[in-house]
Amino acid sequence: MGRACGSCLTPSPETSGLTPMEHASSMTESKTVELKKSLAELKQGIVSLAAMLNKHGEAELWFGIAPNGKAVGLDQNDKTLRDVSQAIAASIDPRIYPEITREEVNGKSCLRVRARGQDRPYYAHGRPYMRVADEDRQMSARELETLILRQNRAAMRWDNEPIDQPLSTLNEARIRQFVQTAGLAWDNTTNTLDKLGLLRDGHPVNAARLFFADEPIELRCAVFATQTSATILDRHDFHGTLLELIEEAQKFILKNIHIGMRLDGMRRVDVPEIAVPALREAIINAFCHRDWRDPDYVQVAIYRDRVEIRNPGELYENLTLEELRRGGVSRRRNPLIADLLRRIHLVEAWGRGVPLILANAPDVTFREVAGLFIASFARPSARHAGAESAPSKTTSKTTPKTTPKTAPEQQVRRRQKTGETLLQILRQQPHLSTSELAQMTGLSQDGIKYNINQLKRTGKLVRHGPAKGGYWEVTDKSGDE
Repeated sequence: MGRACGSCLTPSPETSGLTPMEHASSMTESKTVELKKSLAELKQGIVSLAAMLNKHGEAELWFGIAPNGKAVGLDQNDKTLRDVSQAIAASIDPRIYPEITREEVNGKSCLRVRARGQDRPYYAHGRPYMRVADEDRQMSARELETLILRQNRAAMRWDNEPIDQPLSTLNEARIRQFVQTAGLAWDNTTNTLDKLGLLRDGHPVNAARLFFADEPIELRCAVFATQTSATILDRHDFHGTLLELIEEAQKFILKNIHIGMRLDGMRRVDVPEIAVPALREAIINAFCHRDWRDPDYVQVAIYRDRVEIRNPGELYENLTLEELRRGGVSRRRNPLIADLLRRIHLVEAWGRGVPLILANAPDVTFREVAGLFIASFARPSARHAGAESAPSKTTSKTTPKTTPKTAPEQQVRRRQKTGETLLQILRQQPHLSTSELAQMTGLSQDGIKYNINQLKRTGKLVRHGPAKGGYWEVTDKSGDE
Protein backbone atom coordinates (compact mmCIF):
# COMPACT_ATOMS: atom_id res chain seq x y z
CA MET A 1 0.00 0.00 0.00
CA GLY A 2 1.35 3.43 -0.98
CA ARG A 3 0.96 6.72 0.80
CA ALA A 4 -1.53 9.51 0.20
CA CYS A 5 -0.14 12.48 -1.68
CA GLY A 6 -2.43 15.52 -1.67
CA SER A 7 -5.27 14.48 -3.93
CA CYS A 8 -3.36 11.34 -4.95
CA LEU A 9 -4.00 7.87 -3.61
CA THR A 10 -1.66 4.96 -4.14
CA PRO A 11 -3.51 1.75 -3.33
CA SER A 12 -2.25 -1.64 -4.32
CA PRO A 13 -3.79 -3.41 -7.33
CA GLU A 14 -5.94 -5.45 -4.96
CA THR A 15 -7.71 -2.31 -3.71
CA SER A 16 -8.06 -0.57 -7.05
CA GLY A 17 -11.27 -2.34 -8.06
CA LEU A 18 -9.84 -4.37 -10.97
CA THR A 19 -7.59 -7.40 -11.03
CA PRO A 20 -4.47 -7.28 -13.21
CA MET A 21 -6.11 -9.62 -15.72
CA GLU A 22 -9.18 -7.40 -15.88
CA HIS A 23 -6.97 -4.42 -16.54
CA ALA A 24 -5.24 -6.23 -19.35
CA SER A 25 -8.48 -7.22 -21.07
CA SER A 26 -9.87 -3.70 -20.92
CA MET A 27 -6.86 -1.74 -22.11
CA THR A 28 -7.94 0.12 -25.21
CA GLU A 29 -8.27 3.79 -26.01
CA SER A 30 -11.79 5.19 -26.12
CA LYS A 31 -13.71 8.41 -25.69
CA THR A 32 -12.83 8.47 -21.97
CA VAL A 33 -9.57 6.45 -21.86
CA GLU A 34 -6.12 7.53 -23.07
CA LEU A 35 -2.97 5.34 -23.01
CA LYS A 36 0.60 6.65 -22.83
CA LYS A 37 3.84 4.64 -22.87
CA SER A 38 5.81 6.91 -20.54
CA LEU A 39 5.76 10.12 -18.55
CA ALA A 40 7.57 11.79 -21.43
CA GLU A 41 4.04 12.15 -22.83
CA LEU A 42 2.71 13.82 -19.67
CA LYS A 43 2.07 17.16 -21.39
CA GLN A 44 -0.10 15.52 -24.07
CA GLY A 45 -1.73 13.36 -21.41
CA ILE A 46 -2.82 16.50 -19.57
CA VAL A 47 -4.37 17.76 -22.81
CA SER A 48 -6.29 14.48 -23.05
CA LEU A 49 -7.57 14.86 -19.49
CA ALA A 50 -8.98 18.32 -20.20
CA ALA A 51 -10.43 17.24 -23.55
CA MET A 52 -12.23 14.24 -22.05
CA LEU A 53 -13.59 16.27 -19.15
CA ASN A 54 -14.91 18.92 -21.54
CA LYS A 55 -16.74 16.33 -23.62
CA HIS A 56 -17.76 13.64 -21.14
CA GLY A 57 -17.19 14.93 -17.62
CA GLU A 58 -14.90 11.98 -16.80
CA ALA A 59 -11.44 10.85 -17.86
CA GLU A 60 -8.98 8.00 -17.38
CA LEU A 61 -5.30 8.33 -18.29
CA TRP A 62 -2.75 5.49 -18.13
CA PHE A 63 1.03 5.68 -18.20
CA GLY A 64 3.08 2.57 -18.88
CA ILE A 65 0.70 1.18 -21.52
CA ALA A 66 1.29 1.53 -25.25
CA PRO A 67 -1.55 2.76 -27.52
CA ASN A 68 -2.05 -0.84 -28.72
CA GLY A 69 -2.95 -1.84 -25.16
CA LYS A 70 0.29 -3.66 -24.34
CA ALA A 71 1.66 -3.00 -20.84
CA VAL A 72 5.30 -1.84 -20.98
CA GLY A 73 5.62 -0.68 -17.37
CA LEU A 74 6.86 2.49 -15.71
CA ASP A 75 9.60 3.21 -13.18
CA GLN A 76 7.88 5.12 -10.39
CA ASN A 77 7.91 5.99 -6.71
CA ASP A 78 6.03 8.31 -4.40
CA LYS A 79 7.83 11.32 -5.87
CA THR A 80 6.60 10.30 -9.30
CA LEU A 81 3.01 10.51 -8.11
CA ARG A 82 3.62 13.89 -6.50
CA ASP A 83 5.20 15.24 -9.68
CA VAL A 84 2.27 14.05 -11.81
CA SER A 85 -0.23 15.51 -9.36
CA GLN A 86 1.57 18.88 -9.27
CA ALA A 87 1.88 18.99 -13.07
CA ILE A 88 -1.85 18.41 -13.48
CA ALA A 89 -2.68 21.03 -10.85
CA ALA A 90 -0.44 23.59 -12.55
CA SER A 91 -1.63 22.87 -16.09
CA ILE A 92 -5.41 22.44 -15.93
CA ASP A 93 -7.77 25.30 -15.10
CA PRO A 94 -10.14 25.19 -13.29
CA ARG A 95 -8.29 22.92 -10.94
CA ILE A 96 -9.21 19.25 -10.81
CA TYR A 97 -8.50 16.70 -8.10
CA PRO A 98 -7.70 13.40 -9.78
CA GLU A 99 -7.22 10.03 -8.20
CA ILE A 100 -3.74 8.76 -9.07
CA THR A 101 -2.94 5.12 -8.39
CA ARG A 102 -0.25 2.55 -9.02
CA GLU A 103 -1.65 -0.45 -10.87
CA GLU A 104 -0.17 -3.77 -11.95
CA VAL A 105 -1.06 -4.80 -15.51
CA ASN A 106 0.31 -8.12 -16.76
CA GLY A 107 3.08 -7.97 -14.20
CA LYS A 108 4.06 -4.41 -15.18
CA SER A 109 3.82 -1.43 -12.84
CA CYS A 110 1.66 1.28 -14.41
CA LEU A 111 0.13 4.59 -13.36
CA ARG A 112 -3.59 5.39 -13.62
CA VAL A 113 -5.08 8.89 -13.37
CA ARG A 114 -8.86 9.17 -12.98
CA ALA A 115 -10.79 12.40 -12.84
CA ARG A 116 -14.33 13.73 -12.88
CA GLY A 117 -15.50 17.27 -13.26
CA GLN A 118 -18.42 19.40 -14.42
CA ASP A 119 -16.83 22.87 -14.19
CA ARG A 120 -16.43 23.14 -17.96
CA PRO A 121 -14.69 24.49 -19.90
CA TYR A 122 -11.34 23.06 -18.76
CA TYR A 123 -8.14 24.56 -20.18
CA ALA A 124 -4.91 22.60 -20.58
CA HIS A 125 -1.77 24.76 -20.81
CA GLY A 126 -4.07 27.77 -21.33
CA ARG A 127 -6.03 26.28 -24.26
CA PRO A 128 -9.43 24.51 -24.48
CA TYR A 129 -9.59 21.04 -26.00
CA MET A 130 -12.42 18.67 -26.88
CA ARG A 131 -12.44 14.89 -27.15
CA VAL A 132 -13.62 13.63 -30.55
CA ALA A 133 -13.87 9.81 -30.55
CA ASP A 134 -10.44 8.85 -29.17
CA GLU A 135 -8.60 11.99 -30.32
CA ASP A 136 -8.11 15.47 -28.84
CA ARG A 137 -8.45 18.69 -30.81
CA GLN A 138 -8.36 22.33 -29.83
CA MET A 139 -11.78 23.94 -29.73
CA SER A 140 -12.68 26.79 -32.04
CA ALA A 141 -13.95 30.07 -30.63
CA ARG A 142 -17.49 29.09 -31.64
CA GLU A 143 -17.23 25.67 -29.99
CA LEU A 144 -15.91 27.27 -26.83
CA GLU A 145 -18.75 29.78 -26.81
CA THR A 146 -21.27 26.98 -27.30
CA LEU A 147 -19.76 24.99 -24.45
CA ILE A 148 -19.88 27.98 -22.10
CA LEU A 149 -23.50 28.72 -23.01
CA ARG A 150 -24.42 25.06 -22.54
CA GLN A 151 -22.74 25.03 -19.16
CA ASN A 152 -24.64 28.12 -18.10
CA ARG A 153 -27.91 26.56 -19.24
CA ALA A 154 -27.14 23.46 -17.21
CA ALA A 155 -26.66 25.64 -14.12
CA MET A 156 -30.11 27.14 -14.65
CA ARG A 157 -32.31 24.69 -16.55
CA TRP A 158 -35.43 26.11 -18.14
CA ASP A 159 -37.77 23.47 -16.71
CA ASN A 160 -36.58 24.28 -13.17
CA GLU A 161 -36.83 28.08 -13.43
CA PRO A 162 -39.59 29.64 -11.27
CA ILE A 163 -42.30 31.63 -12.99
CA ASP A 164 -43.44 34.98 -11.68
CA GLN A 165 -46.97 33.74 -11.05
CA PRO A 166 -48.83 32.47 -7.97
CA LEU A 167 -49.96 28.90 -7.38
CA SER A 168 -53.50 29.95 -8.24
CA THR A 169 -52.55 30.06 -11.92
CA LEU A 170 -52.30 26.26 -11.87
CA ASN A 171 -55.39 24.10 -12.34
CA GLU A 172 -55.94 22.03 -9.22
CA ALA A 173 -58.10 19.50 -11.07
CA ARG A 174 -55.22 18.74 -13.44
CA ILE A 175 -52.83 18.32 -10.49
CA ARG A 176 -55.27 15.92 -8.78
CA GLN A 177 -55.63 13.91 -11.99
CA PHE A 178 -51.87 13.67 -12.37
CA VAL A 179 -51.44 12.52 -8.77
CA GLN A 180 -54.11 9.86 -9.25
CA THR A 181 -52.54 8.60 -12.48
CA ALA A 182 -49.11 8.48 -10.84
CA GLY A 183 -50.47 6.53 -7.88
CA LEU A 184 -49.46 9.18 -5.37
CA ALA A 185 -51.27 10.39 -2.27
CA TRP A 186 -52.94 13.80 -2.42
CA ASP A 187 -52.09 16.26 0.33
CA ASN A 188 -52.74 19.81 -0.80
CA THR A 189 -51.62 21.78 -3.83
CA THR A 190 -48.55 23.31 -2.18
CA ASN A 191 -47.27 20.14 -0.55
CA THR A 192 -47.98 18.04 -3.62
CA LEU A 193 -46.07 20.36 -5.93
CA ASP A 194 -43.23 20.56 -3.43
CA LYS A 195 -42.95 16.75 -3.29
CA LEU A 196 -42.85 16.66 -7.08
CA GLY A 197 -40.01 19.23 -7.11
CA LEU A 198 -42.18 21.83 -8.84
CA LEU A 199 -41.78 24.73 -6.40
CA ARG A 200 -38.90 27.18 -5.98
CA ASP A 201 -39.11 29.98 -3.45
CA GLY A 202 -42.83 29.40 -3.20
CA HIS A 203 -43.39 29.83 -6.95
CA PRO A 204 -44.22 27.10 -9.46
CA VAL A 205 -41.52 26.28 -12.01
CA ASN A 206 -41.86 26.11 -15.78
CA ALA A 207 -42.41 22.34 -15.78
CA ALA A 208 -45.50 22.81 -13.59
CA ARG A 209 -46.84 25.42 -16.01
CA LEU A 210 -46.52 23.03 -18.97
CA PHE A 211 -48.50 20.31 -17.20
CA PHE A 212 -51.06 22.16 -15.10
CA ALA A 213 -51.53 25.83 -16.11
CA ASP A 214 -54.55 27.19 -17.95
CA GLU A 215 -52.09 29.16 -20.10
CA PRO A 216 -51.81 26.89 -23.17
CA ILE A 217 -48.80 25.91 -25.24
CA GLU A 218 -49.04 25.28 -28.99
CA LEU A 219 -48.66 22.38 -31.41
CA ARG A 220 -48.64 22.90 -35.20
CA CYS A 221 -49.84 20.17 -37.56
CA ALA A 222 -50.17 20.11 -41.34
CA VAL A 223 -50.95 17.72 -44.19
CA PHE A 224 -49.24 18.26 -47.56
CA ALA A 225 -50.35 17.05 -50.97
CA THR A 226 -46.99 15.71 -52.16
CA GLN A 227 -43.50 14.96 -50.87
CA THR A 228 -42.85 18.69 -50.44
CA SER A 229 -44.52 21.49 -48.50
CA ALA A 230 -45.58 23.39 -51.62
CA THR A 231 -49.29 22.53 -51.32
CA ILE A 232 -51.10 22.35 -47.96
CA LEU A 233 -54.21 20.19 -47.75
CA ASP A 234 -54.95 20.79 -44.08
CA ARG A 235 -53.45 22.71 -41.19
CA HIS A 236 -54.44 22.89 -37.56
CA ASP A 237 -52.87 24.60 -34.56
CA PHE A 238 -53.69 22.95 -31.23
CA HIS A 239 -53.50 24.63 -27.82
CA GLY A 240 -53.39 22.95 -24.43
CA THR A 241 -51.17 21.42 -21.77
CA LEU A 242 -48.21 19.24 -22.64
CA LEU A 243 -50.18 16.06 -21.95
CA GLU A 244 -53.15 17.25 -24.00
CA LEU A 245 -50.95 18.09 -26.98
CA ILE A 246 -49.31 14.65 -26.92
CA GLU A 247 -52.78 13.16 -27.41
CA GLU A 248 -53.76 15.72 -30.09
CA ALA A 249 -50.61 15.03 -32.10
CA GLN A 250 -51.29 11.29 -32.10
CA LYS A 251 -54.94 11.74 -33.09
CA PHE A 252 -54.02 14.12 -35.92
CA ILE A 253 -51.53 11.65 -37.40
CA LEU A 254 -53.91 8.67 -37.19
CA LYS A 255 -56.65 10.76 -38.79
CA ASN A 256 -54.47 11.55 -41.80
CA ILE A 257 -52.59 8.33 -42.57
CA HIS A 258 -53.88 5.07 -44.02
CA ILE A 259 -55.44 2.55 -41.65
CA GLY A 260 -55.57 -1.09 -42.70
CA MET A 261 -57.20 -3.96 -40.88
CA ARG A 262 -56.69 -7.53 -39.80
CA LEU A 263 -59.01 -10.10 -38.28
CA ASP A 264 -58.43 -11.30 -34.74
CA GLY A 265 -60.88 -14.17 -34.65
CA MET A 266 -64.21 -12.56 -35.49
CA ARG A 267 -63.04 -9.11 -34.47
CA ARG A 268 -61.68 -6.46 -36.83
CA VAL A 269 -58.49 -4.73 -35.65
CA ASP A 270 -57.29 -1.46 -37.19
CA VAL A 271 -53.65 -1.47 -38.33
CA PRO A 272 -52.15 1.98 -39.09
CA GLU A 273 -49.48 2.06 -41.77
CA ILE A 274 -47.04 3.37 -39.12
CA ALA A 275 -46.89 1.58 -35.76
CA VAL A 276 -48.64 3.59 -33.05
CA PRO A 277 -46.05 2.82 -30.30
CA ALA A 278 -43.30 4.30 -32.49
CA LEU A 279 -45.32 7.40 -33.33
CA ARG A 280 -46.34 7.96 -29.73
CA GLU A 281 -42.79 7.60 -28.42
CA ALA A 282 -41.51 10.08 -31.00
CA ILE A 283 -44.22 12.57 -30.03
CA ILE A 284 -43.40 12.22 -26.32
CA ASN A 285 -39.69 12.64 -27.04
CA ALA A 286 -40.39 15.79 -29.06
CA PHE A 287 -42.10 17.48 -26.10
CA CYS A 288 -39.79 16.02 -23.47
CA HIS A 289 -36.45 16.86 -25.07
CA ARG A 290 -37.21 20.03 -27.04
CA ASP A 291 -35.46 23.30 -26.29
CA TRP A 292 -38.16 25.29 -24.51
CA ARG A 293 -36.11 28.48 -24.70
CA ASP A 294 -36.65 28.40 -28.46
CA PRO A 295 -39.96 30.14 -29.28
CA ASP A 296 -40.70 27.69 -32.11
CA TYR A 297 -43.25 24.85 -31.75
CA VAL A 298 -43.36 21.08 -31.90
CA GLN A 299 -44.55 20.30 -35.43
CA VAL A 300 -46.24 17.35 -37.13
CA ALA A 301 -45.87 17.31 -40.92
CA ILE A 302 -47.66 14.63 -42.94
CA TYR A 303 -46.43 14.21 -46.51
CA ARG A 304 -47.56 11.74 -49.15
CA ASP A 305 -44.50 9.56 -48.52
CA ARG A 306 -43.62 10.21 -44.85
CA VAL A 307 -44.61 11.61 -41.47
CA GLU A 308 -42.21 13.99 -39.74
CA ILE A 309 -42.24 14.92 -36.04
CA ARG A 310 -40.07 17.96 -35.41
CA ASN A 311 -38.98 19.71 -32.25
CA PRO A 312 -36.85 22.82 -31.66
CA GLY A 313 -33.41 21.99 -30.37
CA GLU A 314 -30.74 19.66 -31.71
CA LEU A 315 -29.37 16.73 -29.71
CA TYR A 316 -28.29 17.78 -26.23
CA GLU A 317 -24.83 17.71 -24.67
CA ASN A 318 -22.96 16.53 -27.79
CA LEU A 319 -25.07 13.38 -28.11
CA THR A 320 -24.59 11.98 -31.62
CA LEU A 321 -27.15 10.36 -33.91
CA GLU A 322 -25.13 7.14 -33.75
CA GLU A 323 -25.24 7.10 -29.95
CA LEU A 324 -28.94 7.91 -30.08
CA ARG A 325 -29.73 4.93 -32.32
CA ARG A 326 -27.66 2.60 -30.15
CA GLY A 327 -29.75 3.45 -27.11
CA GLY A 328 -28.85 3.19 -23.47
CA VAL A 329 -27.58 6.79 -23.46
CA SER A 330 -29.59 9.73 -22.23
CA ARG A 331 -28.73 13.43 -22.29
CA ARG A 332 -31.64 15.10 -20.55
CA ARG A 333 -32.19 18.73 -21.46
CA ASN A 334 -35.32 18.79 -19.27
CA PRO A 335 -34.90 16.23 -16.48
CA LEU A 336 -37.83 17.58 -14.45
CA ILE A 337 -40.22 17.23 -17.41
CA ALA A 338 -38.85 13.75 -18.07
CA ASP A 339 -39.40 12.79 -14.42
CA LEU A 340 -43.04 13.91 -14.54
CA LEU A 341 -43.62 11.84 -17.68
CA ARG A 342 -41.93 8.86 -16.03
CA ARG A 343 -44.22 9.13 -13.00
CA ILE A 344 -47.27 8.60 -15.22
CA HIS A 345 -45.50 5.88 -17.23
CA LEU A 346 -45.15 7.81 -20.49
CA VAL A 347 -41.38 7.49 -20.12
CA GLU A 348 -40.20 4.10 -18.89
CA ALA A 349 -36.40 4.26 -18.74
CA TRP A 350 -33.67 6.72 -19.69
CA GLY A 351 -32.19 6.02 -23.10
CA ARG A 352 -34.87 3.52 -24.14
CA GLY A 353 -37.10 5.82 -26.19
CA VAL A 354 -35.27 5.54 -29.52
CA PRO A 355 -34.73 1.74 -29.29
CA LEU A 356 -38.50 1.43 -28.71
CA ILE A 357 -39.15 3.53 -31.83
CA LEU A 358 -36.70 1.44 -33.87
CA ALA A 359 -38.22 -1.82 -32.66
CA ASN A 360 -41.63 -0.76 -33.99
CA ALA A 361 -40.50 1.29 -37.03
CA PRO A 362 -37.06 0.07 -38.17
CA ASP A 363 -36.98 2.36 -41.21
CA VAL A 364 -37.34 5.56 -39.17
CA THR A 365 -34.66 8.17 -39.82
CA PHE A 366 -33.36 10.92 -37.54
CA ARG A 367 -31.67 14.12 -38.62
CA GLU A 368 -30.85 17.64 -37.44
CA VAL A 369 -31.69 20.53 -39.76
CA ALA A 370 -31.54 24.26 -39.00
CA GLY A 371 -31.85 23.85 -35.24
CA LEU A 372 -34.61 21.22 -35.46
CA PHE A 373 -34.49 17.56 -34.53
CA ILE A 374 -36.62 15.53 -36.96
CA ALA A 375 -37.93 11.97 -36.71
CA SER A 376 -39.15 10.83 -40.14
CA PHE A 377 -41.38 7.77 -40.66
CA ALA A 378 -41.81 6.35 -44.15
CA ARG A 379 -45.40 5.73 -45.28
CA PRO A 380 -45.69 2.26 -46.86
CA SER A 381 -48.81 3.40 -48.75
CA ALA A 382 -46.62 5.73 -50.84
CA ARG A 383 -44.72 2.77 -52.29
CA HIS A 384 -47.94 1.46 -53.78
CA ALA A 385 -49.08 4.77 -55.24
CA GLY A 386 -48.70 5.30 -58.98
CA ALA A 387 -46.16 7.71 -60.36
CA GLU A 388 -47.66 11.16 -60.46
CA SER A 389 -46.13 12.12 -63.76
CA ALA A 390 -46.70 8.84 -65.66
CA PRO A 391 -49.18 9.26 -68.52
CA SER A 392 -52.09 6.81 -68.62
CA LYS A 393 -53.04 4.68 -71.61
CA THR A 394 -56.38 6.48 -71.77
CA THR A 395 -54.72 9.85 -72.10
CA SER A 396 -52.47 8.71 -74.93
CA LYS A 397 -55.43 7.41 -76.87
CA THR A 398 -58.02 10.10 -76.26
CA THR A 399 -55.87 13.20 -76.41
CA PRO A 400 -53.24 12.55 -79.09
CA LYS A 401 -53.27 16.20 -80.22
CA THR A 402 -52.98 18.01 -76.88
CA THR A 403 -50.65 15.72 -74.91
CA PRO A 404 -47.48 16.40 -76.94
CA LYS A 405 -48.03 20.15 -76.37
CA THR A 406 -48.95 20.25 -72.72
CA ALA A 407 -46.65 17.56 -71.27
CA PRO A 408 -43.38 19.34 -72.12
CA GLU A 409 -44.77 22.59 -70.76
CA GLN A 410 -45.70 20.92 -67.49
CA GLN A 411 -42.27 19.33 -67.22
CA VAL A 412 -40.57 22.70 -67.80
CA ARG A 413 -42.71 24.38 -65.14
CA ARG A 414 -42.00 21.51 -62.72
CA ARG A 415 -38.25 21.83 -63.27
CA GLN A 416 -38.45 25.59 -62.84
CA LYS A 417 -40.31 25.24 -59.54
CA THR A 418 -37.83 22.64 -58.28
CA GLY A 419 -34.90 24.85 -59.24
CA GLU A 420 -36.42 27.83 -57.43
CA THR A 421 -36.93 25.70 -54.33
CA LEU A 422 -33.33 24.47 -54.32
CA LEU A 423 -31.95 27.99 -54.81
CA GLN A 424 -34.08 29.28 -51.95
CA ILE A 425 -32.88 26.52 -49.62
CA LEU A 426 -29.22 26.89 -50.56
CA ARG A 427 -29.27 30.65 -50.02
CA GLN A 428 -30.09 29.95 -46.38
CA GLN A 429 -28.12 26.73 -45.89
CA PRO A 430 -25.21 26.62 -48.38
CA HIS A 431 -23.46 23.67 -46.68
CA LEU A 432 -26.25 21.11 -47.28
CA SER A 433 -25.37 17.85 -49.02
CA THR A 434 -27.39 16.24 -51.81
CA SER A 435 -28.75 13.65 -49.37
CA GLU A 436 -29.90 16.39 -46.98
CA LEU A 437 -31.52 18.27 -49.87
CA ALA A 438 -33.30 15.08 -50.90
CA GLN A 439 -34.68 14.62 -47.40
CA MET A 440 -35.85 18.23 -47.18
CA THR A 441 -37.53 18.33 -50.59
CA GLY A 442 -38.82 14.79 -50.95
CA LEU A 443 -36.90 14.29 -54.22
CA SER A 444 -34.55 11.39 -54.91
CA GLN A 445 -30.81 11.99 -54.75
CA ASP A 446 -30.65 11.43 -58.51
CA GLY A 447 -33.35 14.08 -58.95
CA ILE A 448 -31.39 16.50 -56.76
CA LYS A 449 -28.19 15.87 -58.74
CA TYR A 450 -30.02 16.42 -62.05
CA ASN A 451 -31.49 19.74 -60.93
CA ILE A 452 -28.19 20.85 -59.37
CA ASN A 453 -26.41 20.17 -62.66
CA GLN A 454 -29.02 22.21 -64.54
CA LEU A 455 -28.55 25.13 -62.16
CA LYS A 456 -24.76 24.88 -62.49
CA ARG A 457 -25.00 24.69 -66.27
CA THR A 458 -27.06 27.87 -66.39
CA GLY A 459 -24.64 29.64 -64.07
CA LYS A 460 -27.12 30.09 -61.23
CA LEU A 461 -25.27 27.82 -58.78
CA VAL A 462 -21.56 27.37 -58.14
CA ARG A 463 -19.84 24.74 -55.99
CA HIS A 464 -16.85 25.76 -53.87
CA GLY A 465 -14.63 23.14 -52.28
CA PRO A 466 -14.96 19.34 -52.04
CA ALA A 467 -18.12 17.30 -51.55
CA LYS A 468 -17.38 17.19 -47.82
CA GLY A 469 -16.54 20.55 -46.31
CA GLY A 470 -17.42 22.70 -49.32
CA TYR A 471 -20.43 24.97 -49.91
CA TRP A 472 -22.85 26.24 -52.57
CA GLU A 473 -23.03 29.80 -53.88
CA VAL A 474 -26.26 31.07 -55.45
CA THR A 475 -25.15 33.54 -58.09
CA ASP A 476 -28.64 34.48 -59.33
CA LYS A 477 -30.04 36.50 -56.44
CA SER A 478 -33.39 36.99 -58.16
CA GLY A 479 -34.15 33.32 -58.14
CA ASP A 480 -35.71 33.51 -61.63
CA GLU A 481 -35.64 30.32 -63.62
